[in-house]
Amino acid sequence: MTRRLVTDRLGHRGDGIGGDPAVYVRRALPGEEVEGEVVDGRMRQPRILTPSPDRVRPGCPHYKSCGGCDLMHASDGFVAAWKVEVVRTALAAQGLLAPIRRVHTSPPRSRRRAVLAATRTKTGAVVGIHARGSDRIVAVPDCQVLVDEIRQALPAFEAFGRLGAPRKAEIRIAVTFGTAGLDVAVSDAKAPNSEGLAEIVAVAGAAGLARLTWNADPVFQAAAPAVKLGDADVVPPPGAFLQATEAGERALVAGVAEALGGCAAVVNLFAGAGTFGLALAAAARVHAVEADRDLLSALDGGWRRAGGLKAVTTEARDLFRRPLLADELARFDGAVIDPPRAGAEAQSAILADAGPSRLAAVSCNPATFARDAATLARGGYNLDWIDVVDQFRWSPHVELVASLTRAKK
Repeated sequence: MTRRLVTDRLGHRGDGIGGDPAVYVRRALPGEEVEGEVVDGRMRQPRILTPSPDRVRPGCPHYKSCGGCDLMHASDGFVAAWKVEVVRTALAAQGLLAPIRRVHTSPPRSRRRAVLAATRTKTGAVVGIHARGSDRIVAVPDCQVLVDEIRQALPAFEAFGRLGAPRKAEIRIAVTFGTAGLDVAVSDAKAPNSEGLAEIVAVAGAAGLARLTWNADPVFQAAAPAVKLGDADVVPPPGAFLQATEAGERALVAGVAEALGGCAAVVNLFAGAGTFGLALAAAARVHAVEADRDLLSALDGGWRRAGGLKAVTTEARDLFRRPLLADELARFDGAVIDPPRAGAEAQSAILADAGPSRLAAVSCNPATFARDAATLARGGYNLDWIDVVDQFRWSPHVELVASLTRAKK
């Protein structure tokens, strides 16, 4: 059925929403009059009859087909304001209010970490990003998000697809650009025979990769694929999580350092490979807690090689199942918590009751952050400020760093 309507807001995935009953309109902005066929409550190919003044021309040739940049048609100012409002709305739902000081937006072509898909074709292979809501892979040789080093390696990734993708299936290519070059982890691929392995290694060498793992097996390494975390050079395990952009990481680390300035002993909860813990170790003793032992090993190795840092200890522990308890938290005057999207409900409840006086919270999900912040507020913490960090430029994804302090009892 064809409908004409005016959108009045954006949904959490960046779609315009308007009409009664509500219709989700792909890549429409608030206030725009649109027309198109509606199927199951969605207008996927709208005609924009009255464009918003915030609408801009997307600067990427892949915009129409790629599923990666759903807000490239909106001005930077609009996107920044919308992401601030996403955070405010999440806080309001929990009865919270806090000053949002600024938005840090990463520049174009700065994404140093990506997960690409590749599959074989009749003439070779295609590597890129899935179209939204589709299994179709869109090649993105002129992507405006990825760093140049990743884009220049796309022909090598196509070769990996040709050599490793099973028939009528795809492989996953996780790539990170670090100080020594590209660290690439291929998964869901066919096990190569000796001839195929030799060709894979030749491709990796010609592309100048630092390291290549194939289905978790190391097959090529020209240099230790280190990343700089604080003053330490850390060699993460293949495919490990890393902040998506250097600019975004700097903003998050600066916020954490500001929130915990002056602390002498800090516990780093959900520590990962040490993005925050190793930076804080320049001035404070740090105890890093993380479930993944390989990440902790990388963190510890980076600390030992760095020299000049305060003591850093590590503990392998699943904080969802076994959050740190009151007596374990008592020796710290600061904490940084950086949970996955699910948040840290159990650990936040204990922090609310017995946490240190200063807390830095990092989150990639405003809804679970607000839920956990409300728990902390009931325990006596004040939400001092929030910075919004937009590492995933032109996407609906929202990250933040916040400072919380406990009133003296």
